[in-house]
Amino acid sequence: MERNPLGSFLRARRELVRPEDVGLRGGGLRRVPGLRREEVALLAGISSDYYLRLEQGRDRHPSVQVLDALADVLQLDADARAYLRELTRERSRREGTARREQVPVSMVQLIDGWAANPAYVQNRLTDVLAVNSLMAAISPSYTPGVNLLRAVVLDPAERELRRDWEESVEEGVASLRAHVGAEVDDPRLVELVDELSAKSELFRRLWAEHVVRPKRGRVSRLRHPVVGDLELTSTKLVVSGDEDLILVVFHAEAGSRSAELLGSLGSLRTPTR
Repeated sequence: MERNPLGSFLRARRELVRPEDVGLRGGGLRRVPGLRREEVALLAGISSDYYLRLEQGRDRHPSVQVLDALADVLQLDADARAYLRELTRERSRREGTARREQVPVSMVQLIDGWAANPAYVQNRLTDVLAVNSLMAAISPSYTPGVNLLRAVVLDPAERELRRDWEESVEEGVASLRAHVGAEVDDPRLVELVDELSAKSELFRRLWAEHVVRPKRGRVSRLRHPVVGDLELTSTKLVVSGDEDLILVVFHAEAGSRSAELLGSLGSLRTPTR
């Protein structure tokens, strides 16, 4: 894992920016893709030596003005800008303190009562913590204790289920980056990233790109082995009182074929514990 998250992020993101994208002449021999360090420094209005210190981790607390200038040069969107600032903040280390990942009983009872809406609760590392029966009927991966990102990346059945599989992986990696923030030394995260990096070239490439995008709603295109093709829109909500827990709820457009098939799937479901 990155011992210098700020430097790793800056280096990865400058490699994604082409010289012509920021008004520089491209072409010629370049040892690295994207922008050189001195080009980033010039465009941001800081010295090359100071930028080098940032990438090497010798200065980890640049001013807001410097961060904004770097964000402009690296063409970061709002999510990536917020992440960049997060990397420079002093944080209270929670080593030795277990995160509270107990789903409130009221939340479990709530999603259990949704007969037409698949739903589950996950933590920031994408471990499934609670699930209703309709969600479980969509895939066995929606089972408490399963790491959803690991399943999506490595399980052939998940790849077959998701017609937009690569997009799902990209979203999962980008949202994982966003939710863990600067806490890249979390032992559980290190274990997960090491495993997926070793087993998946796609994950390894996406993780190295440092794209940051908090988990948001999207349309999932599924090919269910029993009822066929589904298009379900998801909504993501932070569970009140615990920013580490995320509630994900799916729905099909009213009157659509997907709504009809989801109803058929609901009639086949079995109650979950």
